[in-house]
Amino acid sequence: MKKISLSTILLLLFLIFVFIPVLASAQGLVPCGKAADGSDACTINDFFIMLARIFNFIVKFIAAPLAVLMLTIGGVIILISAGNPNLAGLGKKILWVSVIGLVLVFGSWLIISFILGALGYTRAWNVL
Repeated sequence: MKKISLSTILLLLFLIFVFIPVLASAQGLVPCGKAADGSDACTINDFFIMLARIFNFIVKFIAAPLAVLMLTIGGVIILISAGNPNLAGLGKKILWVSVIGLVLVFGSWLIISFILGALGYTRAWNVL
């Protein structure tokens, strides 16, 4: 059986302590059904509001900070490569992948806006 190193355990604990508060801020994504007596029933409009809130949560609290972290890691790897072409190549690959990820995340906002505009939705879908 493979031994788990101390650095792996410390990295896992660090990630847990960083992402638990972020996940706790996800409360309030569902805009209805919170009343104990059932008077706040969910409608189809609430479903789409929930989807927009989930999208905004993913972009603001998960994708953007993770991309900044990966950009920083890629830059540090390039800096510490000390002429090692394999390590410098790894740093460049990490930088490119994180930039492509950011382009995809923010490009998805454009795609959603275009599709909703083509369907005739005129209000701002991302402002709740």
